Amino acid sequence: MEKNLTTGSVFRNVILFSLPYLLSYFLQTLYGMADLFMIGQYDGVASTTAVSVGSQIMHMITVMIVGLAMGTTVSIAQAVGADNKKQASKAVGNTIVLFMGVAFVGMALLLMLVHPIVSVMSTPAEAVNGTVTYLTICFIGIPFITAYNIISSIFRGMGDSKSPMYFIAVACIANIGLDYLFMGAFKLGPAGAALGTTISQAISVLVSVIVIIKRKSVVLSKTDFKPQRDVMGKILYIGIPIAVQDGLIQVAFIVITIIANQRGLNDAAAVGIVEKIISFLFLVPSSMLSTVSALGAQNIGANKPERAIATLRYAVLIAVGFGILATITIQFTAGSIVALFTDGNTSAGADVIRLGSQYLRGYIFDCIFAGIHFSCSGYFCACGKSGLSFLHNILAIVLVRIPGVYLTSRIFKTTLFPMGLATAAGSLLSVIICMIAFYVIYHKEPIRKGA
Repeated sequence: MEKNLTTGSVFRNVILFSLPYLLSYFLQTLYGMADLFMIGQYDGVASTTAVSVGSQIMHMITVMIVGLAMGTTVSIAQAVGADNKKQASKAVGNTIVLFMGVAFVGMALLLMLVHPIVSVMSTPAEAVNGTVTYLTICFIGIPFITAYNIISSIFRGMGDSKSPMYFIAVACIANIGLDYLFMGAFKLGPAGAALGTTISQAISVLVSVIVIIKRKSVVLSKTDFKPQRDVMGKILYIGIPIAVQDGLIQVAFIVITIIANQRGLNDAAAVGIVEKIISFLFLVPSSMLSTVSALGAQNIGANKPERAIATLRYAVLIAVGFGILATITIQFTAGSIVALFTDGNTSAGADVIRLGSQYLRGYIFDCIFAGIHFSCSGYFCACGKSGLSFLHNILAIVLVRIPGVYLTSRIFKTTLFPMGLATAAGSLLSVIICMIAFYVIYHKEPIRKGA
């Protein structure tokens, strides 16, 4: 399963590693968007709002798990780059122990807090019951979500980005079929969307475990499962700043959702729909972050820092090029895209389309800036400096994104376009900070092997 990515063409390695990663993100986002699409076809605006609010909470939880698992990816990748198989096995075993504990404790806490969470979200009264039901079912499935993501992080740390793509493809196909069954045939509404998501994740984990056993992809001894302070410490040292950063980013977007919810049901539905669309468009920046983390860590582990920098350079060029293309395209197609998720023949649906297209046209500029700071965050993680990624994102949230959205919401009461621009402005600040941090690392702190 291990694949050494410290030799050969850097550009070729970036493309070959990132494409399966991109497809994995695409499939994962597709089945998330499928829930919103299906609920919009079979139910009303209240159910659409329930699923959009609930799925935003679940997205926050998922990205925090993925962020924490970044510590695993980097730890394994550095061990693979240094050809230290024993250390890689220890990282795998300790990851399994650590994350399963986190999953079950997190599930119990979230089930106890489901009603306060829905209340804090300022969920419109019409959507409260649906949101509670959706979240309760999804919270029960957190161990499956965690298992899938740690399995993926292990594979990617070893240089294999294809296997996770196959696992998520299984989940995507299962989820779409289950959505038709639960929301279409059984008319279960938000509960059907949650059941489809949870069961499909469980199926994906089952398939991945079967594949691992048959391939004998990971060979572990009992001692690898013994918690070791230095191994877990490294995973947490890299992963916690990313997890907290990603969690706070999602909190910022939840604050934006709360602001939109306070403007009314149609504004809430519009923002929820656009967040799903943006998550789809952010697939390329996200895949570049993960690609730079894994490839960069392997090269740093192999004492080839110049290849890590080259990886960053190519990732930025790819992500920014995509962002420019997406921004131009959305200016002409925003209304048609939003219309896919609601019924434009009703007055409420038509208003959601109008508001959503405004928000999307402003928000889409973030896709350009994200291409830069996501790639830089991946590089910082590969260097073992994930705190820098945490820093630039938190400053962007606190100084620009949340204040900007709040002020534009108060000043511009009939349009969501300025709120979209405010989110993009936050990422612009992140880009500036990343450029400064990279300059300091490159010129004043030469990267050493295993850093």
